[in-house]
Amino acid sequence: MLGRILLTVDAVGLILGAAIADMSETHMYNPNWRPHAKFHNAQTIQLSVLLGLVTLYYTWRPRPPTPQQRREYTKIRAFAGSVYWLTGLTALLFPGTMGLDPEFGGPGFPQGGSLWDS
Repeated sequence: MLGRILLTVDAVGLILGAAIADMSETHMYNPNWRPHAKFHNAQTIQLSVLLGLVTLYYTWRPRPPTPQQRREYTKIRAFAGSVYWLTGLTALLFPGTMGLDPEFGGPGFPQGGSLWDS
């Protein structure tokens, strides 16, 4: 049950987090962002919501009848619940990327506070 609760918290973060964080002055409403950057931001928001919904679906759907199917569902929900966060971390490996633009206090991450900025 703890696993289901943790996956549910993760899914809610995926469904709400990107939309809340990205529909802000630092992203979608940033006048310095070009339309194509905003397109990719909208794409990312929608991907996050979709992955959150898939995570919820495979977390709370009726228990499959066989152990093999249960393992497969666990793999699917773990992948769907983590892939967005993993790609966010690996995005920093691309040239010219930052977690926060300098005009908003970067480099760093707005979510991390002193943990990331130290």
